[in-house]
This record gives sequence, structure tokens and C-alpha cells, in this order.
Amino acid sequence: MNQADVLEVLRSGIWTTLIIAAPPLIVAVVVGVAISLVQALTQVQEMTLTFVPKIVAILLVTVLSLPFMYGALATYAERLTDLIVAIE
Repeated sequence: MNQADVLEVLRSGIWTTLIIAAPPLIVAVVVGVAISLVQALTQVQEMTLTFVPKIVAILLVTVLSLPFMYGALATYAERLTDLIVAIE
């Protein structure tokens, strides 16, 4: 295993992490901006109004995107396994 292989494994791991984390993070940003806009328009500055909808939305999106997340992780694990087998 040379330096290029190690860098490829690291790059692929970071990319997989970003792909897996993207759906909940994007939803958190969208819901946060929407709630901030509603708070600014209505001048209701309740702290729980920001956290509860965001937590519910993130949980819902995470549950709905679990098959996608599993597929990405399984693909990454298979690539790592193939690389380990190829080294020996």
C-alpha cells in the first residue's frame, strides 16, 4: 500500500462522511432559516420555537434517509474490504 492508496482511502472516507451528513444538515439549515424568518416577521422570540421543529425535522429526514446512508456506508466498506484483500 503506497501513499496514493492511503490518500484515496482518506479522501473517499471524508467524501462518504459529507454525503451521509448532508441531508440532515441541509434540512437543519432550511428549517432554521424558515423559523428565523417567521420569528423576525412576528417578533416572537421564543427559544423552544427554534429547537423543537428543527429536532423533529432532522429526526424525520434522518429516518427517511437511512437506506441511502446505509448504502453509502456499505459501498465504502466494500471498497475498503476489496483494498485490504488486494494488499495481501
